Amino acid sequence: MKNLLFSLLLSIGALSAMPATAQTRSEVVHPAWTKNATIYEANIRQHSKEGSFQKFEEYLPELKKMGVKVIWLMPINPIGEKNRKGTLGSYYAVRDYKAVNPEFGTPADFKKLVKAIHAQGMYVIIDWVPNHTAWDHPWTEKHPEFYKKDKDGKFVPPVPDWADVIALDYSNQQLRKEMVDAMRFWLTEYNIDGFRCDVAAMVPTDFWNDTRKELDKTKKVFMLAEAHEFELHEKAFDMTYGWQYKDLFNEIAQGKKSVKDLDAYLNGEEKNYHADAYRMLHITNHDLNSWEGTEFVRLGDAVETFLVLSNIMKGMPLMYSGQEAGNNKALNFFERDPIEWKAHPFKQLYTKLFQLKKTNKALWNGVAGGEMQRIHTGADDKVFAFTREKDGNKIVAIFNLSNQAQTADVQSALAKGKLRDIHSGAKAPLGSNVKFNLKPWEYKVFAQ
Repeated sequence: MKNLLFSLLLSIGALSAMPATAQTRSEVVHPAWTKNATIYEANIRQHSKEGSFQKFEEYLPELKKMGVKVIWLMPINPIGEKNRKGTLGSYYAVRDYKAVNPEFGTPADFKKLVKAIHAQGMYVIIDWVPNHTAWDHPWTEKHPEFYKKDKDGKFVPPVPDWADVIALDYSNQQLRKEMVDAMRFWLTEYNIDGFRCDVAAMVPTDFWNDTRKELDKTKKVFMLAEAHEFELHEKAFDMTYGWQYKDLFNEIAQGKKSVKDLDAYLNGEEKNYHADAYRMLHITNHDLNSWEGTEFVRLGDAVETFLVLSNIMKGMPLMYSGQEAGNNKALNFFERDPIEWKAHPFKQLYTKLFQLKKTNKALWNGVAGGEMQRIHTGADDKVFAFTREKDGNKIVAIFNLSNQAQTADVQSALAKGKLRDIHSGAKAPLGSNVKFNLKPWEYKVFAQ
């Protein structure tokens, strides 16, 4: 759902190393397969002209080749008809938590898709919408006590703009039991691997803490929260949204902020996340694409720069359906609006970055990967340079985050090593004193 803007804290030292000094502690044990995972958001409705599970299944080998590890499917449940928006409605107006949307196929089709994803060595999480239901969900008649109501006893949307859904009331303990039971159903009946939880911060944290414990009894799950709150990592979620990064990327690309603001965030608010908290990094997703403009609109000439940066920084990178085709249109949210598939350099770029993520331990997630350490360049308000290192694997990255040419004077010993350019394969010209003349938004990434 639409995200909120988040405040940025002041810098406590732009050139310092940036260890993730935990302000919270976590009881969450990540599934082992997530340590070097990347994630792909699949919009089944728009992924093909057919908009079906069967057609998406045909695309799985391509995702495997690219190096995708986790496939997140946008909501697959039936959509409400009462107060529906548009012709087909919002995926997030769920009418039945234990059924499959016939728009995409049958339960058998979905079960076959899950098996096919697993056969490719990938994992699947489904989008879960726990904060609200469609107006015509059976609970509205069987369990009206599950819902919040206004002073006149009528159902209410969570926020006025979400007029096609009504808010659930988590003070009701039976609702909590029913919701956990519905989530467990998808683990036992379809063998999915976890959930992306919509507007997770609008649901009480203690519900999530209890739910994670219950679900793990059935299967060790992977949990992604569409939220950024620190406490969600303590007992419930493996990963939260890096919305703060998205906002910074947009504002830097638009000249409203600079590297100093990115440093301030990394040395401030981000340190409240414990060292093993996964943060999802992205330059677009379904909300951003449909409601805030494509990455090409928001980032302009810097789009490739921030695409690469989101894959190299500490965090799990996300690719949204169509990014690999350079999709440059805002997809209609409530109607059929298939992606226009075409050859685009971003497919090769994502493949290179995702494959590097799989093999280079410096880029792995959480404590399995290397911490970021800033490298001094003499142009630190415009150039963002850093290194990550783990078990003999290393990354050195130099990004010109400005629309003007910059000279980066790299003198730090942190940059030394037997590194090669990830694009050309050429030996990195790194030593005790190296200058890089960078064009606007140009970047260099070297790997060992």
